[in-house]
Amino acid sequence: MIKFYNTLTQKKEVFKPLKNKKINLFVCGPTVYDFSHLGHARTYVSFDMIVNYLKYQGYKVFYLQNITDVDDKIIKRAKERGKNWDEISRFFEKEYYKDIKKLKINSVTKYARATSHVKEIQSQVKRLLEKGYAYQIDDGIYYDIKKFKDYGKLSKRTITQAEDSTSRIDESVQKRNKGDFCLWKYIKSLSSLKARSMRKGTHKYKLIDNEPAWSSTFGWGRPGWHIEDTAITEKYFGPQYDIHGGARDLIFPHHEAEISQMEAISGKAPLVRYWLHTGFLTIEGQKMSKSLGNFITIQDFLKKYSPEVLRFIVFSSHYRSPLDFSEKIAKEAKVNLKKLEEFLKNLKEKSKSSKSQNGKLIKGFKDKFWKILEDDFNTPKAKALIFDFLTKINKKRISQKEAREIYSFFKEVNRILGFLDFKKIEKKEIFPTKVKELAIQREKYRKQGNFKKADEIRRKIEKLGYKVEDTKEGPKLKRTS
Repeated sequence: MIKFYNTLTQKKEVFKPLKNKKINLFVCGPTVYDFSHLGHARTYVSFDMIVNYLKYQGYKVFYLQNITDVDDKIIKRAKERGKNWDEISRFFEKEYYKDIKKLKINSVTKYARATSHVKEIQSQVKRLLEKGYAYQIDDGIYYDIKKFKDYGKLSKRTITQAEDSTSRIDESVQKRNKGDFCLWKYIKSLSSLKARSMRKGTHKYKLIDNEPAWSSTFGWGRPGWHIEDTAITEKYFGPQYDIHGGARDLIFPHHEAEISQMEAISGKAPLVRYWLHTGFLTIEGQKMSKSLGNFITIQDFLKKYSPEVLRFIVFSSHYRSPLDFSEKIAKEAKVNLKKLEEFLKNLKEKSKSSKSQNGKLIKGFKDKFWKILEDDFNTPKAKALIFDFLTKINKKRISQKEAREIYSFFKEVNRILGFLDFKKIEKKEIFPTKVKELAIQREKYRKQGNFKKADEIRRKIEKLGYKVEDTKEGPKLKRTS
């Protein structure tokens, strides 16, 4: 019985999708004006694991993610670099997909660009105007938050706080209420008609003073940030769906705005049954910022560490909890992964058979593991269980059958969590002839009881970058570097 903590109700609830085994899930995607960073990675890896887990449990998941490819930030970056807005957005969109692939995220069913859904966005704006939830001013069309009585029900507030993603709150002296947000942004310089010829894409638009503008019955302009998501989810899921995910800083005002828009249009509540939010990611106690010099892109991270290390770091922290990244945490993750890899390699190399006697321990471990994930996907507790099991089982004599069972279980788990590289684990190590010959000589001296000579040879092996481990199955060579 799977339980998730629902931000809307602020409690853990038994997960019951709208349509039995079919789940519609949406996660806010990136605004493609820069390279994706570790904060993005934390959210997208977390939801990749959650979706993989739901699929493992037999659910059919349609995982939708938007791409904000037109936005003030993109236009500003384009002007700074002397490029067209779509050159910037397409370049960084491609880089985002590269990062996602490198991080082994393959659970997303569809990526939906905002600019491919202008028709749907305009339809929502039109309906909000007709229903009296929106109004027109010189700057554009705004949503009147006072008209929606449940505004603030997700965040339990109606005003911004320090941790909110407030960079795109539209200000205008003509707004009715301070919290009103823009649905459709008019192009201010349209009257000058300094427009280039129509471009062709999914939808036609004009480029006016290097800003894109789409024609509509209510005036030339471009979408506001919040309206993109509800227009996209309404197209694919309808007015209500199962899960909405995203980073915690999007709860207010972004997710609050989504609820206000869609529930006002449809008259149906709730828009989303379960709201899941990932915790903040900081860098050694500080907010990640270019000005502080601690801005780490996914690409920067992957120059030093493997994608498995990043996935293990995410696994080690509960998705709802804050995650404070540091080099120390990355190195600890690398060490823990090496322990797991060596454990699994040793299981793979079991050659001697013995009577199975650890069935109860193994079954107990597996049952507890799945029970822990059922409880709001508690991965740090699952991690503790894994290493506790390793400590216990390493003290036991394991049969070939038990070794195969444990190995198969970790392979199964890795299809969900993806922090182990089984190609690396299963790759047969080829040792230099000289090292193998020294290992044979050492074992000969050990059997003769000449431990002084055996130690001399061991030191020679270590100088060559290898070590010998004496196990119950006999000596084993391993790389030290």
